[in-house]
Amino acid sequence: MGARRSEAVEIDVALVRRLVTAQFSQWAKLPVTPVQQSGWDNRTFHLGDTMSVRLPSAERYTLQVEKEHHWLPRLAPHLPLPIPIPLAIGEPADGYPWHWSIYRWLNGEAATVERIADLRQFAIVLAGFLVALHRIDDAGGPKPGPHNFFRGGPLTTYDGETRTAIAALNGEIDASAATAVWEAALAATWRSAPVWVHGDVSAGNLLVERGRLSAVIDFGCSAVGDPACDLAIAWTLFTRESRETFRAALPLDPATWARGRGWALWKGLITLAALPGANVEEARGPRRVIEEVLADHALAIRIGSDSV
Repeated sequence: MGARRSEAVEIDVALVRRLVTAQFSQWAKLPVTPVQQSGWDNRTFHLGDTMSVRLPSAERYTLQVEKEHHWLPRLAPHLPLPIPIPLAIGEPADGYPWHWSIYRWLNGEAATVERIADLRQFAIVLAGFLVALHRIDDAGGPKPGPHNFFRGGPLTTYDGETRTAIAALNGEIDASAATAVWEAALAATWRSAPVWVHGDVSAGNLLVERGRLSAVIDFGCSAVGDPACDLAIAWTLFTRESRETFRAALPLDPATWARGRGWALWKGLITLAALPGANVEEARGPRRVIEEVLADHALAIRIGSDSV
């Protein structure tokens, strides 16, 4: 989501157990165990068999707590897949300085190509979820801002960061092509009505059970704004065939897809630029995303499907 985690406090099982015991006596005897994949913005733990505890890992993520508790119960009835349901807000205590959350646990594993039985069907189901989300009444919803790292806002927020990354990677990537994609995304100005956006539709926030999409989690970057940010998954998870299936199932114009490429390119560039040069294995993922975005932009230009 934002920058990599820099924890101001040690967040471990012992701390979570003390916080739960002191503030929620009804759950004090339940076991606390870490989850396999905890994420950057929050540390997550199992609480018994049916709940989870999430603690922001730094102050910049704390604005998401109240937002999720207020809005997720309102969004959930309108969505075709389960999303996290908040059960309680914890208070700062015991050396932990921020509010934290208890949620109902959702079963499933983070999406990977290997865990998905049919990538095209997965794309259709995810598109249906996003269509439903984008159609929810946006009245009173939070606008893009620091609380969600401006997801759903203008790409110009990340213009300097993106151009710096392109310059740093010149020679490792096709810098000229990357610049062209980025400038096309900036030129594809958003002029439509705002809609609800998830803000971080990434593989780690899509849960899979028995090969199928079973739930969508982590709405910390949600807001009401431009839906282009929700399209990055088209290049970070899908490949050409499943991406076209995903595209066909979403009623969005070519300009929105151009901005979507911009969001995916931005994330791929800053991730790759931040990696040590010798880290070939970790570089493979963001490098593939950049290549997919550049190839997709070139294809859109060739077939005339891009509006810019």
